Amino acid sequence: MRHTISAFALAALAGTALAVPASASAQEEPLPVSVTGPDSVNLSLQPESGEPGEPGEPQIELGLRAPGEPVPDENGVIYPIHQGDYTVTVDASSLAGVAAVDFSRLGGWQGCSVDGLVATCSDYEIYAGQDYNDLGGIRLDVTGESAAGDFGTIEVTAAGEGLAFAGHTVDVLVGGPELQMKQLTEPEGFRAGDTFQAPLGFRNLGGLGGKGVVLQISGTRGLSFPSTYGNCWYDPRDPDKLLDRSTALCVFDTEFAGGAAYGLNAPFPIGTAGFALYDAMFYTFSAVPADKVADLLAEGDYQAGAGPDLELAQLPDADPAGYTRYAETDFPTTNTFDLDLTGERLRARKGETVSVDVGFANQGPAWLALLRSGGEPISFWVDLPPATTTTTVPEGCQAADWEGAEGDYLCFVDTPILEDASRTFTFGLRVDEVIRNATGRAFFAYTMPNEGNPANDSGAIVLNPRGRL
Repeated sequence: MRHTISAFALAALAGTALAVPASASAQEEPLPVSVTGPDSVNLSLQPESGEPGEPGEPQIELGLRAPGEPVPDENGVIYPIHQGDYTVTVDASSLAGVAAVDFSRLGGWQGCSVDGLVATCSDYEIYAGQDYNDLGGIRLDVTGESAAGDFGTIEVTAAGEGLAFAGHTVDVLVGGPELQMKQLTEPEGFRAGDTFQAPLGFRNLGGLGGKGVVLQISGTRGLSFPSTYGNCWYDPRDPDKLLDRSTALCVFDTEFAGGAAYGLNAPFPIGTAGFALYDAMFYTFSAVPADKVADLLAEGDYQAGAGPDLELAQLPDADPAGYTRYAETDFPTTNTFDLDLTGERLRARKGETVSVDVGFANQGPAWLALLRSGGEPISFWVDLPPATTTTTVPEGCQAADWEGAEGDYLCFVDTPILEDASRTFTFGLRVDEVIRNATGRAFFAYTMPNEGNPANDSGAIVLNPRGRL
């Protein structure tokens, strides 16, 4: 939601004249503004393959970029840096017979008028940066006349007093390269510490071929790339960022045909650490010409690999059912962790306040990352011994005062949980009445999948136990 309000609206609310900041008044020099949007769009002739966006949603989002960045004032209000009428013209005339154009999602506050394949949009305010200068979107669809290789452009221009606009062109291609990835599954009997020899490949659903393919493959903390290749570059994971990924980028200056499938001339090795469990590997092949590879490498801290070059080989008998738009595989799936909860045994007199430690640990060998849920925390319950009053609640725990609660307190542990993690939750308890062998416990409400030793998933808290401590 855009938390902004125009200077004129503020003036009307206050009932007084409001001076527009100098930066928003007439400019001595025209304010440079550029139109933003994608450089190109490829329209699929294979709707079942999954076109960008859901049906009916625009593939082209347009906006404006002005100098600077939006900065709120002391009241949190972001003011425009320009006020004055301007128009944006979106000319898709060259798409006649190429694609259907839907302008219904396009337009600023004052909307657009449409004449055939040309939309003219009016607006009044421009903000610094890009975030608050959305022009809306355009939806394109193939028609019965569309054919592979059809091409057109969308020309976006703008004009307004005191503004110097830079326009934008979107190239539209029908049936261009559209790559799907070979689906991968964890090999039978695979274990943490093994190396997955991944048979990576792609199938071009598009009606047109091309030249130049880039393979990008990434893996989470428990995965690694034990081999390097001469046409690959490697960006290792930051060891201090547990959810970061290591990435490899391989470049193939190779021609590929429409409707054909290709695979690597050798499996791509992916190593797994002894602590790996449900680590995520993602890969994608993209149709990228050689002159665009430098832009991809600039997005990371890539280092050149060594060794032989990987190559692509055509696969004449590839089953189309074995390919998918997104290829992500979680492995190894059979490793285990050992979550361990411990309590404490101690003596205390009536009226005395004592500290009771509840210990949490992972004895491994696997880490617990819950990568698919974004690293959400896990929880356990704590029942405190009877005839006590809580004086201190540790950070990460809360009183379970709702119906259906399974204990006195619910405690949370953030994930990822490393394979050797440990933490102590210390409760302060006042003993209201001395009861021999007064017992509480810390426990998990259920046994988690891949828990290797459920026997230590609870720990007793005992006050004034009989016999020795």
